[in-house]
Amino acid sequence: MDWNAMTETIERGSGFIAALDQSGGSTPNALRNFGVDPDAWENDEEMFALIHEMRCRILSSPCFSGDRVLGAILFEGTMAGEVDGVPVPRALNDRGIVPFVKVDKGLDAEEDGVRLMKPIADLDALLLRARKLGVFGTKARSLINEANRSGIVSVVRQQFELARCVLEAGLVPIVEPEVNIASPERCEADCILLEVLLDHLDRLPNDARVILKLSLPAKVNHFEALTRHERVMRVVALSGGYTRGEACAELISNRGIIASFSRALLQDLRASMSDAEFDASLDVAVAEIFEASMKQAA
Repeated sequence: MDWNAMTETIERGSGFIAALDQSGGSTPNALRNFGVDPDAWENDEEMFALIHEMRCRILSSPCFSGDRVLGAILFEGTMAGEVDGVPVPRALNDRGIVPFVKVDKGLDAEEDGVRLMKPIADLDALLLRARKLGVFGTKARSLINEANRSGIVSVVRQQFELARCVLEAGLVPIVEPEVNIASPERCEADCILLEVLLDHLDRLPNDARVILKLSLPAKVNHFEALTRHERVMRVVALSGGYTRGEACAELISNRGIIASFSRALLQDLRASMSDAEFDASLDVAVAEIFEASMKQAA
């Protein structure tokens, strides 16, 4: 797919964006959930090799295709790797799936009820590599734990500063200011976040387009205005700790939002499965998330 085709796929395609971007902090838990014991690796290199094997099984599965999967968010190491001897971004593109890469380096300690992103020292070089490999966009995550206006303003300001750098590099940013769904102040945090996001979106250049990745709101359709904003290419939802069934039920209730699930997509996959078992389990997950994304979109 060329750039215009990838834009059309993300903006108007039927499906969801898979999140396969577990990083150093989340990889051990992802491997445990996949049935890989921590004794299976001795260092980060071996750990990342194991998670790459898991991702390759997903990426090479016949059910993981552009018919239902619009895009896939990759960890930086996966972006630079291969699946069946083919560079991962190209392998995805050949299947009609638009590649993205996670660019944040994790989160700083909590302050003002939020966790900002750590500095990204090699951002320019990473964006250049991504563009050369045929990657369409980036993703970066922050975390909101409390309805603290000062903290939420800081999160969104940092996200849009990064988004502008990504746009200048010729890529499309996924802006992810996650609201902790376990927060007792979740509803209030959603309200502040919506207000601040709309303000920053209005101040983007007229030709700028971003993707928003948000926690499913406490109040149904609370983020609907974002789905209609002229500078928003798509609004996608993270599963945020919900099971797949819970996340899909929440998703169906919110108009104009499609899925971008990670744990909810992978929850039933196990390393010990045969290829046939693995593909069948993944197909069930892909089908359920696809249907939920399409039901509410309709």
